[in-house]
Amino acid sequence: MKRRNFIQQASAGTALVALGSFGLQSFTSSSKLRKITILHTNDVHSHIDTFGPEDGRNANKGGVARRATLIEAIRNENPNTLLLDAGDIFQGTPYFNYYGGELEFKLMSKLKYDVATIGNHDFDNGIDGLFAQLPHAEFEFVTANYDFKNTILDTHTKPYKVFKKDGVKIGVFGIGIELNGLVAPDLFKETKYLDPIEMSQEMTRILKIEEHCDLIICLSHLGYYYKNNPDLISDLNLAKSTKDIDLIIGGHTHTFLPKPTVVKNVNNENMLVNQVGCYGINLGRIDFYFDANKNKTANGTSIIV
Repeated sequence: MKRRNFIQQASAGTALVALGSFGLQSFTSSSKLRKITILHTNDVHSHIDTFGPEDGRNANKGGVARRATLIEAIRNENPNTLLLDAGDIFQGTPYFNYYGGELEFKLMSKLKYDVATIGNHDFDNGIDGLFAQLPHAEFEFVTANYDFKNTILDTHTKPYKVFKKDGVKIGVFGIGIELNGLVAPDLFKETKYLDPIEMSQEMTRILKIEEHCDLIICLSHLGYYYKNNPDLISDLNLAKSTKDIDLIIGGHTHTFLPKPTVVKNVNNENMLVNQVGCYGINLGRIDFYFDANKNKTANGTSIIV
């Protein structure tokens, strides 16, 4: 794909959304805005190659090499870019069966992912199998509601990570789904599951008050929404039950969103929820714009790889 065509596609179908309680008019007179670009994937499931021409609706889509080209073009356009993943990196092709996750982590490192969270399928070779592949990951894992204290993963993940781009502090924390019932207990061993809403509230308190972050992102593997079980904790329910999160990047339910969903949080302020399906078919992009007072707006889209 030619770069100019890619840029046109990346900006198509987006809408400027004011975050927080202020209006868009605060941006109309601003002479200089700082722009932070967030790129993201979820549920890639060991899909390394592009889908073949015979693969139905996914024909000629996806592939790590193509994703790398898109990411490089966006980073050239805006160096203030973060690349994130919302889990289920493992399981889905023979690459995982043969290499056990080594190839996935090495390629993500080549693409210079900044941080990822852990999905339920990342335990498919057991917590020991996940631990064995960590040396191949040149990026960190964040998860706030998996307590690994009594496991081999103790100290090998963090609840959150803070980045600074163009003077803007960005806090990213991770939230995972309940493993019991999805993963055999002998695979996740003594991992303790903590309440996602309570931990999200604690993370946002730390990131907002102690770390003084201007932008707070939750990497979630809870799932977008469960129509048949609407009370189950999902990204939409998490968004409505918390405050100070600007963006939830989701996974698990393989939900294809053409652009982020705007949700009112517990303070009736706008925030965004996004998810880009599965298998590396799409790359999510959200651009945040900050004025001189660090008020922010955002727009986003899903780019077909």
